[in-house]
Amino acid sequence: MAYTTPATSKTPSFVVYLLDISASMDKALGQKTRLTAAMEALTSAIRTMVFRSSKGQRIHPRYRLAVFAYSNEVYDVLGGIRRIDEVAQMKLPEIDTRRGTDTARAFGAAGELIYRELPLMEDHPAPMICHLTDDRFTGPDPEPIVKAIMQMRNPDGNVLVENIYISDKLGNKQYSNSMAWPGISARTPLGDEYGNKLRGVSSPLPPSYQAVMREMGSSIAADSVMMFPGNTADFISLAFQMSAATGIRPSS
Repeated sequence: MAYTTPATSKTPSFVVYLLDISASMDKALGQKTRLTAAMEALTSAIRTMVFRSSKGQRIHPRYRLAVFAYSNEVYDVLGGIRRIDEVAQMKLPEIDTRRGTDTARAFGAAGELIYRELPLMEDHPAPMICHLTDDRFTGPDPEPIVKAIMQMRNPDGNVLVENIYISDKLGNKQYSNSMAWPGISARTPLGDEYGNKLRGVSSPLPPSYQAVMREMGSSIAADSVMMFPGNTADFISLAFQMSAATGIRPSS
């Protein structure tokens, strides 16, 4: 496991977000809907990327982002891959929920994008897919596609896959503060069939990412996988912060 290549202006980190916008994302999560909490967490993660990319008034393009919302179809939210300095000038559009949860199609779109970009990323951090969902998939089983994507790699390491599962069945109820949560490991009892399936397609947490999360105040353990519960807005926000946790070289 490597994942030590820093994100710089010349070698930016590439993150693809996959957001489930099925009808169940309209359900309440505290005082908000699940989709509202997810979009607010994404906006917060983008602000973190902007902060980590800024020197004075200048935003260095240390991150490149793509955002796909999906139901039975896949929707390109940003209109292509955007540099973080471009995203900083944009307002994320309003997104309405739709019917269906074709997770396989969403990962297929992300995989095609990474496949095209990967030959240009020899000296870059390994790409990441950050996936949020609250329900079982409809359509084909996404697991074979996700596992194929996880075998794609550049010299820094295999493509990372993070899963955020909006569920109250993932053993974090005793943690009122997400920063005290130790994470999900291979030994964590989940008590949920789909949770187990998502854990099986979640990358091991690289030490470099754990170090950055620790700097942010998180207690996530070294043996965790990149999977988060999403039963509170606080946990969703922490999960999206993981996507910004690649190492950076401050002077470039």
